[in-house]
Amino acid sequence: MDLLALWTEFFLRPMLHGLLLLYAGLGQNFGLAIMAFTVAVRLIMLPLPLKQLHAAKAMTGIQPRMRALQERHKDDKQRLSQETMKLYKEAGVNPAGCLLPTLVQFPIWIGLYQAILQAMPVDASGGGGFIPTGGSGALVPEGMLSLASNLYPGLAHLAELFPLNRHFLWLDLARPDPSPFILPFLVGATMWVQQKMSTMPGGDPRTESTNRIMATTMPVMFGFFTISFASGLAIYWVISNIISIVMQYFVTGWGSLLGGPKPAPAATQGDLPAASAPAAGRARGKESPPGRGRQKGTSHGRSRSRR
Repeated sequence: MDLLALWTEFFLRPMLHGLLLLYAGLGQNFGLAIMAFTVAVRLIMLPLPLKQLHAAKAMTGIQPRMRALQERHKDDKQRLSQETMKLYKEAGVNPAGCLLPTLVQFPIWIGLYQAILQAMPVDASGGGGFIPTGGSGALVPEGMLSLASNLYPGLAHLAELFPLNRHFLWLDLARPDPSPFILPFLVGATMWVQQKMSTMPGGDPRTESTNRIMATTMPVMFGFFTISFASGLAIYWVISNIISIVMQYFVTGWGSLLGGPKPAPAATQGDLPAASAPAAGRARGKESPPGRGRQKGTSHGRSRSRR
């Protein structure tokens, strides 16, 4: 079995059947089915975003110690890297934990997009992965037959639902938003809020600069995608972003959206990892003999004055 067959059998078909079952149970409303599907996916994936949020919060908490390490080892990049990894280990922080939930979302987006196109096949005269804004939007008989043949034997009765009702509010869920700015704005705005809330203040300047760029470019990019992709996928993005905003608020608060807390002061010597303490102790040890000599000289001078 090749990779495409594995993708279809273990990912695309279950997702398609899940959408059809939700469609049947929610009054044959495919827009509500996509919303319910989004909530179900986020509940199944709940441990991953929670881990991401707690990792981001922990990263913010160790920023003062990070800045102290960067100042102490600014001329020794290898030592800085070693001490940084030790700090991550002591704090129980995994930087990669902040990326995993985002990476997992990509196959879900692709699978949902394909499932929408299979569930609601239309005459897309332009072909390809994008649905052109023109075209008649007529049902494709070949697509309907292909969809019916992909149903599981135990769920063959779902074929009675065909053709599906593609309309939700002002949208044709198999085509881009005809407005064409409402959904792109909602996708971009909700993603911008979520990005701002996930950006915690107090990081080093380079990290903060990167976060500011990401908080601007990602919403613009996904808003642009919404102009060309099926509006059903855009609904998934909007609902998913709203769920992320709610989760983010209860774990980390508003973050940088409303200004956020002021950055914590740089760590003191006692806050540095234990591995850095010996170096600091040696540095103090080198400075102590002159101080002891001055103290001895002062005490001898006091003794002579008493005599």
